[in-house]
Amino acid sequence: MNKDNLLHTNTNMKITLFSELGVGISANSIFIFAHLCMLLGENRPKLINFYIAFLSLTQLMLLITMGLIAVDMFMSGGRWDSTTCQSLIYFHRLLRGLTLCATCLLNVLWTITLSSRSSCLTKFKQKSPHHISGVFLSFCVLYMSFSSHFFISIIASPNLTSDNFMYVTQSCSLLPLSYFRKSMFTTPMAIREAFLIGLMALSSGYMVALLWRHKKQTQHLHSTSLSSKTSPEQRASRTIMLLMSFFVVLYILDSVIFHSRMKFKDGPILYCVQIIVSHSYATVSPFVFICTEKHIIMFLKSMCGRM
Repeated sequence: MNKDNLLHTNTNMKITLFSELGVGISANSIFIFAHLCMLLGENRPKLINFYIAFLSLTQLMLLITMGLIAVDMFMSGGRWDSTTCQSLIYFHRLLRGLTLCATCLLNVLWTITLSSRSSCLTKFKQKSPHHISGVFLSFCVLYMSFSSHFFISIIASPNLTSDNFMYVTQSCSLLPLSYFRKSMFTTPMAIREAFLIGLMALSSGYMVALLWRHKKQTQHLHSTSLSSKTSPEQRASRTIMLLMSFFVVLYILDSVIFHSRMKFKDGPILYCVQIIVSHSYATVSPFVFICTEKHIIMFLKSMCGRM
């Protein structure tokens, strides 16, 4: 039995994957709705809230696109042509890249916002909206160019199965690339993602150091009963560290599974596990934002009370 038949008959993987996608799509939709309603009600909404909404919107589109791809993975027969395969796979890879960029830039923006007046990042507070938007657009162009090889490497699955073609979905297969062409595409992608992950780690470490110093200073100014309360800065620190740690762990795990698939015999179970792992952050992150922002919880409670 070949890989597509195994995926078609694997009910447990099908239920797990579609459950994750369903939960993620619902959570991101609810979060975007609540967040946008609150932004429209504010006189001067913060820029960081727009980036959070954009990150959630990108994740929602990513999960919906993955849902369309997953439907073709578990179908009994392929129906897509090469154009549909190339467009969907390219759009999915682009959304994954935008999610990584948005997460990194959101982390940097948090660091700039929470930096003290004596910090070297103070000069970026007034210019950060324009600079970050420009950097984000630049990364969008880079991701579009780096992912362009999917237009030449993804084709509709041929009628005759071959070990030279790598399974993507029932309808789509990945053409084998030479070592030179594969290195030409993968090396810039690895450098790009290593840079973004490193930037996230540096900004998170710097931010935690700022918050820890702020906590030490406030302990000398307030009584023990007041300093023991959780401040907004401490809650922000916990949220940032939780999200960034979760993202990095999942990214490393995704990379390990991907290289294991490339080096050893690729199997349908490992392929589905990689998909589940790579989309876990998009599913879990809206719950973290909702649970750590009290105003969103109060807004959702008020909406439920009106129903």
